[in-house]
Amino acid sequence: MNCIKFFLFTTLCYLIGVNATYADQRSDAVASLARLRQEGVASKLPDEIRSLDATLATADMYYQLHDQKNADRYYQLATQKVALIQQRLQTRPTPAPQSAVTTPPLQSGTVTAAAPPVAPAQIVQKPVSSSSLPQAATEQPTSAVAEQEPLEEFGSDRLVGTAGTYTVLKGESLRLIAAKLGVSRTQLAAMNNLGQKDSIKAGQILRYNNQRIIPTHRFRDGIVINIPDRMLYLYQQGIMTFSTAVALGTPTKTKQFVWQTPTGKFKIVNKAKDPTWTVPPSIKEEMRLEGKEIITSIPPGPTNPLGKYAMKTSLPGILIHSTTKPWSIYTYASHGCIRVFPQRMEELFKLVKTNTPGEIIYKPVKLAVTDDGKILLEAHGDIYNKTKGLTAEAQALIRAQKLDGKVDWEKVKRVISRKAGVAEEITRIASEEQKTVDTASAQSPS
Repeated sequence: MNCIKFFLFTTLCYLIGVNATYADQRSDAVASLARLRQEGVASKLPDEIRSLDATLATADMYYQLHDQKNADRYYQLATQKVALIQQRLQTRPTPAPQSAVTTPPLQSGTVTAAAPPVAPAQIVQKPVSSSSLPQAATEQPTSAVAEQEPLEEFGSDRLVGTAGTYTVLKGESLRLIAAKLGVSRTQLAAMNNLGQKDSIKAGQILRYNNQRIIPTHRFRDGIVINIPDRMLYLYQQGIMTFSTAVALGTPTKTKQFVWQTPTGKFKIVNKAKDPTWTVPPSIKEEMRLEGKEIITSIPPGPTNPLGKYAMKTSLPGILIHSTTKPWSIYTYASHGCIRVFPQRMEELFKLVKTNTPGEIIYKPVKLAVTDDGKILLEAHGDIYNKTKGLTAEAQALIRAQKLDGKVDWEKVKRVISRKAGVAEEITRIASEEQKTVDTASAQSPS
């Protein structure tokens, strides 16, 4: 008996130590990133800072999924990237003094200041109903971050979302705001120079970017859900009329349980307001193995995980429903179902009819060309390990549209490395080629 107690005690101490280690790693990494931004490093080494952002976002995702092995791997990688950035800063040559200060030309599409604050109902995704989210608080906004990278917004009907600002409402946490906007909490914190222990308050203005490429689809009327994108898109008469961030199934895949959201075509077979949740056999078995009380059903109410609205699909066991955990949106946290932010689910419920077709797809890399010729690439993590690699996916998309000679492959490499989950330009800049020609002409005898 004493041996058992000793074993339990040492195990508990080990787990406490592991959790403390990860907490320290997270805190140190986020603090290092915030310090680099405050020192103005984002303007000197923007690609390196974005890469660090993406690494921290990946580490944070694995941490939330209790995948300690991968969390440790990515937190260590983030620490190594911080060290490399600091090393580059030390070896970076000091620019020679200039007689006059000149302002470098802005790249096409770059804005010089953050967009003005807009109500949350206008910034989650486009288009969006004015009743879908609560109105912003009337308190005066606090000052924005000290060091800001330009927010680049691409005008195209191939995109959804925006690069802009969000006004914090009373009682909101950074995690809830990230879920509402459909962005990573870590990236939202980094974009606003917020450390792990920094708090936010009502009226504070946060910068964000949730511009995404609308995935290719085969529906004139229907629902498309892209798993790596963690987004749901609704098409009506050939036009995308609604989009929202969602939570999907965890990557868990064992001999007993597979909680991954499946891909495939479906139809909405039933809709229910104030639904009763009938617990599936697989989740009851999980309850049994974890020593919990086995629940067979939960009636409508505040403890029902389906929330107030649910739509049953023809895929076995898969529902599209509201949630009592709105902060879980834009993560992989469910047992396979598609969770939607409560206010957004209410609006979706009104728009979708029974027998509406749909498809769950898996496209971690997306490509688009805007009307003015900009080539955009978007990359997400291959969370379910279903592809042969993001680089191969990107190359296939670019070559299928015969854009090989029009893209900057170094930019492609950076987008794939960052996996930031937003549209980024990869166009090979013609002005650089022209500059080379002009220089050569100037050096030639007339």
